[in-house]
Amino acid sequence: MTMRQIPAAEPARLHSRRRAGARLLALAGLAAAACTGLPAAAQTFPAKVVKIVVPFPPGGSTDLLARRIGEKLATAWGQPVIVENRAGAGGTLGADYVAKSAPDGYTLLMGVTGSNAISASLYPKLPYDAVKDFAPVSLVVSSPLVLVRYPGFGPKTVQELVAAARAKPGSISYASAGNGTSMHLTGEMFKIAAKVSMLHIPYRGSAGAMTDLLGGQVDVMFGDFLVVQPLLESGKLVPMAVTSLQRHPMLPDVPTVAESGFPGFEALSWQGLFAPPGTPAPLVAQISEQVNKALKSPDVANYFAARGFKMVGNSPAEFSSYVQSEVLKWGKIVKASGATPD
Repeated sequence: MTMRQIPAAEPARLHSRRRAGARLLALAGLAAAACTGLPAAAQTFPAKVVKIVVPFPPGGSTDLLARRIGEKLATAWGQPVIVENRAGAGGTLGADYVAKSAPDGYTLLMGVTGSNAISASLYPKLPYDAVKDFAPVSLVVSSPLVLVRYPGFGPKTVQELVAAARAKPGSISYASAGNGTSMHLTGEMFKIAAKVSMLHIPYRGSAGAMTDLLGGQVDVMFGDFLVVQPLLESGKLVPMAVTSLQRHPMLPDVPTVAESGFPGFEALSWQGLFAPPGTPAPLVAQISEQVNKALKSPDVANYFAARGFKMVGNSPAEFSSYVQSEVLKWGKIVKASGATPD
């Protein structure tokens, strides 16, 4: 029995066939990935603890919101979701931390109007770009501010307030939680719209501002709904207007600033979820979808609606567009008012 001689060219042909087979397998794998529309990282996310950074101390509305949403996400994902408080510099310290975190979805930011919109023009040396250095996930909630006065203050309406301010420029004072806060800049927006001069009194936080407003040391304040709501219910403060375009369902008899003679006036305090820049779009979309489901759950929706918040929930593209418009809007107010963080 004689052995068949293998032509010299045959090993090359066998090697070529093996390479072709490998290419087919690779193409099949790519086709399977394309069908799912998600990279492997997104398909297995999350495989460990997810962290939501809150750029303020524990106990505030942003912290409370992050913890409620985190509970829902943990249940849906089967992985722990923890809240880490990184307070300082008006929320920009925590925001900067997330902007420089790994773009893998495991570190998220519960950003706010100040840290992710106002900061862009307020801080001359901001360590991050409010638009480019984040991947917007979803706008979570929004809420108007409420223009409130102490009961003994003379003007009862927005129109009377404007008339008094025009009659004696600088005689009426308004408090805020600090320079550059949404309370301060909403007051500046009002001054520009009404063409009046009012004295800004900044405090280190809402507590001091509220104490002096209740005592009549300052006249009015654009306050966060969650903070002023119990004081309105007790009659210790009196509402004059809300800063949303529509009246608030919990204050149906209180007019908006817009309908009080200043059409288009709108200033909202909002919170939204952000991922670090470079986070894969399919992963951002996946997180956004789960966040929106959490916002629609009755227990979460009812809890925050009862505290004056409007549950929003939108797509990454919609939230990105909203953030860009907010950066532009507040930038104009900061420039026109000359506001600084100090």
